[in-house]
Amino acid sequence: MSNSPELKLGLIGLDTSHVIVFSEEFNNPEAKHRIPGAKVVAAWPGGSPDLQPSISRVPGYTKDLREKYGVAIMDSIEEVVAASDAILHTSLDGRVHLEQFKRIAAAGPGKPVFVDKPFALSTAVAKEIFAIAAKHGNPIFTSSSLRFTGALTRILTPEVKPTVKGAQFHGPAAFEPTNPGFYWYGIHPVEMLYTTMGTGCRSVRCVGTENHDIITGVWADGRIGTVQTNRTGNYEYTGLVHFEKNTVLVNVQAETKGFFTCLGEAIMEFFRTGTPPVSAAETVELIRFIEAANESRAHDGREVLM
Repeated sequence: MSNSPELKLGLIGLDTSHVIVFSEEFNNPEAKHRIPGAKVVAAWPGGSPDLQPSISRVPGYTKDLREKYGVAIMDSIEEVVAASDAILHTSLDGRVHLEQFKRIAAAGPGKPVFVDKPFALSTAVAKEIFAIAAKHGNPIFTSSSLRFTGALTRILTPEVKPTVKGAQFHGPAAFEPTNPGFYWYGIHPVEMLYTTMGTGCRSVRCVGTENHDIITGVWADGRIGTVQTNRTGNYEYTGLVHFEKNTVLVNVQAETKGFFTCLGEAIMEFFRTGTPPVSAAETVELIRFIEAANESRAHDGREVLM
């Protein structure tokens, strides 16, 4: 990474609102939640032609980045990587992450990369991305912004996290055929569950109807964690964390500091240190959890082993 006091950041994929949030936090000196120490300097638009929520956003976000935030729009991934100290891989479509990451790693070995959700659409691809990162020496992590909300991190201090006995989380989970099942949006409450429970899930069941789903994971030590999702228009993220003698409510909506700001701060610390706040092993298991939930839902709630 550069020894300059301000890191130069590159964006790969301008088809998500996250690129505006990151550029506001890093580039706008007057931003409500300014994150100092870095600036987005270059970007490659990308976009998936067969995914309307992706390709329809690219022109507007590209214009905003160029005109509002002074970001140079490049013609290739490789040009962005060359101009940057660290990469925000923000492409909305999980299908393209592997091939794009191959190009990022080859063009910028050793440079840290944050990969936005959905990281991968199968366990096999998740493992392959981490293997490529290891080969090229790229520090890498991926996470939903919900992992870092203060509503959760205040409860899960290092001292009490090992005492968690179970948890339940709720959130929206719109379906998108190109990024099937819970990869598209259900990944958010699943990420909150893994933040709370840690690794070690051994089996998954999912029962779903048109508008609702309940995913139940059983951990090797006997703990149970659940995720309930909806497609009714309820966009709130809530949860219950169960300890031996008490249960604590997680209410993301009550937070004054947004979860994207919390994510941005975690990314900045990662770019500075090269130390991922989420391990590859946890991410791979989380992706497998979603894969198993999708499989179970497709087979009327049968148990799927991890």
